Amino acid sequence: MKTKTTQIRSGLLYFYVHFVTEVLCFFLLGRYTGDGVTLWLIPLAYDMLAFVPQSLIGAIHDRFGKLPLGMIGLGMMAGAISLFPLLRTPWPSLVLLCIGNGCTHVAGAEATLRASDGSLSPAAIFVTGGSFGVITGRLLSKTAMPGWPLTVLALTAVPFCLLAREDRLDADRRSARPCTAFRYHDPKLPPAVIVLLSVMIVAVRGYMGYGIPTSWNKTTAQTVLLFVTMGVGKAAGGILADRFGVRRTAMVSAALALPFLLCGDRVMLVSLVGVMLFSMTMSITLALLVSVLPGAPGLAFGLTTIGLFLGTVPIFFFKFTSVAANCTVIAVLTAVCLAAMHFVLRRDRPHA
Repeated sequence: MKTKTTQIRSGLLYFYVHFVTEVLCFFLLGRYTGDGVTLWLIPLAYDMLAFVPQSLIGAIHDRFGKLPLGMIGLGMMAGAISLFPLLRTPWPSLVLLCIGNGCTHVAGAEATLRASDGSLSPAAIFVTGGSFGVITGRLLSKTAMPGWPLTVLALTAVPFCLLAREDRLDADRRSARPCTAFRYHDPKLPPAVIVLLSVMIVAVRGYMGYGIPTSWNKTTAQTVLLFVTMGVGKAAGGILADRFGVRRTAMVSAALALPFLLCGDRVMLVSLVGVMLFSMTMSITLALLVSVLPGAPGLAFGLTTIGLFLGTVPIFFFKFTSVAANCTVIAVLTAVCLAAMHFVLRRDRPHA
């Protein structure tokens, strides 16, 4: 019972830390102004500097697990917001923001994965906090609110980091390799193949996330509802995977999402069902990577963020303007993901 409570608590603790992280990041991103080139370059630089280094940060934290990485990250992001109005150029604060973002993400992933005993729910709950934070940060950036209240918000997350860190260290004391309970990949396949296919799935999913047709989304309330639905889907994916099996949840949710995504361009309710089902696959690829890298959960999580960056890069250079073309690409990419997951995921054990 204590282990199960610790698992859920770690997820909930880092749900809040992740929420705060994205509020800070998207508040500051929303305050950047400039010409068209600047407003195009800053989001691209943010995605690159926040996502790609997480594999290196994760590898370092795998080796030096006692580093208070979450608190370091919060301090860097609070510093970025404090520096922003004082400097003529946005780049120092952007770099600081991105590195801090990477630190809190890796800390949350490692804390929830190491305390989970092979369960996906804690990591899925942790990831969910980001969806709520992104939309909150965007909305706050459009107000006249100064940045200093967000430095206070960052401080409120420090006790959550401390509690989750204790759970992580306790898991490390119980086992030298606490992530060995993740066994969701097909053991007959070479680990390198599984890593490559898993990163590809993340990249495809990242691209699809930006390409989902949602012409119905015209108001602030609808945008909030879209992000809330994404968050609910991410959490539901981990919870249902623990209940019904990772392979079954991944295949069924991805297949069911497709018709709702394709037919929901102008119908909000239909689209939201598709978005929720699509979001449920979020924790599956992370579980796959941890399965083949049980001694390096930080590196495994960092590989998923590299995949996300690879998936988002094309959006900055090319977008389909035709709904038909967009839907065709989504259908093809869904088929690719289904085939890859069928290939690499171990068959679920019979459900008792």
